[in-house]
Amino acid sequence: MKSLRITLSLFLLLAATAALSQTAAQKSFDQLKSLTGSWEGKNAQGVPLQVTFRDTAAGSALMSEIHGHGPENMISMIHMDGPNRLVMTHYCSAGNQPRMAANASPDGKTITFDFFDATNLATPDAGHMQRVVMVVIDANHHTEDWNFNDHGKEMKEFFDLHRSEVAQK
Repeated sequence: MKSLRITLSLFLLLAATAALSQTAAQKSFDQLKSLTGSWEGKNAQGVPLQVTFRDTAAGSALMSEIHGHGPENMISMIHMDGPNRLVMTHYCSAGNQPRMAANASPDGKTITFDFFDATNLATPDAGHMQRVVMVVIDANHHTEDWNFNDHGKEMKEFFDLHRSEVAQK
């Protein structure tokens, strides 16, 4: 009887610890939320751009808006889908909305979003965002590597971003 009580107590302790621990997806979401604010930098061709991150929907979503990349701004919404999956919906200037699921590196600083489906995608090989890799280097520096796939042809765009000096003051 005593061993049963000890076993049950250990089981309840482990269950409570597991319930309180954050999932890798939640840790990645929290890491991305640390980007809230204004960022500036250049794309791979040296063209200046700004990116803003805004916590919204009572903290359940993070909105990223890319300014100065082509004729239209692009928006991405990042949110949890259950306790174990972090997703991004990218509202693209191509007119579709690819959805991508995240995987984090062991150190938690690199978060890779990979395509799993889309709305408004004419055909599976029509132009759409296929992958986004975000690397949080430190509190004031991050990179974004965007991969667009159009009928098997991959186009890449790389942003090297620093927190806006206005935002740091």
